[in-house]
Amino acid sequence: MDTDVDEVEVVVAHQARATLRVGDVFLKVDGDQTYTDVEVEAMTLAPVPTPEILWRRPPVLALAALPGAALGRLGRPSTASAAAWTAAGATLRVLHDAPLPAWSGKSLDEKAASLDVECTWLLTNDVLPADLVTRNRELAGAALRPWTPVFMHGDLQVAHVFVEGDEVTGILDWSEAGQGDAMYDISSLTLGHPEHLDDVVAGYGADAVDLDVVRAWWSLRSLTAIRWLVEHGFDPAAPGCEIDVLRAQL
Repeated sequence: MDTDVDEVEVVVAHQARATLRVGDVFLKVDGDQTYTDVEVEAMTLAPVPTPEILWRRPPVLALAALPGAALGRLGRPSTASAAAWTAAGATLRVLHDAPLPAWSGKSLDEKAASLDVECTWLLTNDVLPADLVTRNRELAGAALRPWTPVFMHGDLQVAHVFVEGDEVTGILDWSEAGQGDAMYDISSLTLGHPEHLDDVVAGYGADAVDLDVVRAWWSLRSLTAIRWLVEHGFDPAAPGCEIDVLRAQL
């Protein structure tokens, strides 16, 4: 009997969830099924390419692999073409123009409260210089304004967008999706890759983008992510990652 199986690759693993790849299948294991519920519903509703759902048996969700490769990785130069980045912007605009999902993402008040808590933690524990935190907190304030909600992905890291050539083949990881701020998604996509912001805006539509708010979200997202990254085994101080983003903002 042939007992050979594909090698198991650990894509990501931390206390909240783990993702494994076995051949052309991704297995996502999540301790909180609320996130999986959101992911499945969002992928069903989203009018953009998403992975095929193969099956779900809580706590596991099985997804088919997407063709192509990630648009980029935080901390590394992107090898994707400018046209691919522009296509990502156009695809994101399609999502944002779609009918709203029934559920909301985090509110303005929740975002502001999170910023307060995380900046206090950074300063109290001497994680970052006070002037770096203070100045970026000031910049982040531009993001904390009322927004017209759109169908927001909610965690549109550059590694979650797959492309083949100059075409988007799919978007991954929808567990944070909901109604939210369009500029947050654009900011997440371009975090650490400011050289491609113009490409994304060209595809999305310059008339609908507030660049100051996008940059404000770079500060806010980085400030509020550092503690979580440290506590889950990631390094926000790695070259090109969150702490370098904060420094570049100055």
